[in-house]
Amino acid sequence: MDIRVLKYFLAVAREESITKAAETLHMTQPPLSRQLKDLENEVGKQLLIRGSKKVTLTEDGMLLRKRAEEIIDLMEKTKTELSFSDKHIRGDIYMGSGETEAVSTIAKVAKNLQKKHQFIRYHIYSGDAEHITEKLDKGLIDFGLLVEPVDIAKYDYIRLPVKDTWGVLMRKDSPLAEKESICAEDLWDKPLIISNQTTSSDEMSSWIQRDISKLNIVATYNLIYNASRFVKMGVGYAIALDKLINTSGDSKLCFRPLFPVLEAGLCIAWKKYQIFSRAAEQFLKQIQYEFSIDT
Repeated sequence: MDIRVLKYFLAVAREESITKAAETLHMTQPPLSRQLKDLENEVGKQLLIRGSKKVTLTEDGMLLRKRAEEIIDLMEKTKTELSFSDKHIRGDIYMGSGETEAVSTIAKVAKNLQKKHQFIRYHIYSGDAEHITEKLDKGLIDFGLLVEPVDIAKYDYIRLPVKDTWGVLMRKDSPLAEKESICAEDLWDKPLIISNQTTSSDEMSSWIQRDISKLNIVATYNLIYNASRFVKMGVGYAIALDKLINTSGDSKLCFRPLFPVLEAGLCIAWKKYQIFSRAAEQFLKQIQYEFSIDT
């Protein structure tokens, strides 16, 4: 499977037109059409539905589009790493992170490393644990900042010397806002908005003393900012981590911690036997150095 042809395929998927894709690729339509037909023959699947007005992807085409984007991203990442000279340590560090205040801790590491190696660039991807570990497994990112609970047995990792605190994000005019902390029974009859990761969390289920699936779950989320819009509109109470949403000043929202306290551990993980770029290697050394001091 030729990288060049994959780029042609992605251009057609993006433009939804072979004619427009040919224009952006600075080629004529007939050879582009032949390349796409050869690609379909190679994989043994129909990838495109050629309509009178636009081209759409089949289910197999959508799968190939996702994989082609990953392949090309990885190829470009590798080319960039190999292109830098040995005179200075420079390059790109790719990191995935769940929503956590601990990003500030990692940002501090990056800032300190930047003082020594100013040509290092950082690319940050946000997502839940499933998305971050998927990118780790495929080699699309170097490090993943993960909020526990998460299965990290197959990775090398460093536990961070900080933890996040679970609580409830709610409107300031909500009845529960009068409480200093939230007990499990306070939530049993409330409309809840929970993270996708929480739905399978034994720790949360143990804390709330109920089967989570039997609670009044009105919405789930993977990014708390979006969920906070639902909270603001009064849709429900969001079980979330602290310090991710501004609740100060004129904000209509407030945060109350759970009681008994429930904390989430944090770790930065990478693939076992990972061969790092020089930039990523220096970043890991900086993390090990700074956290050995802190601990």
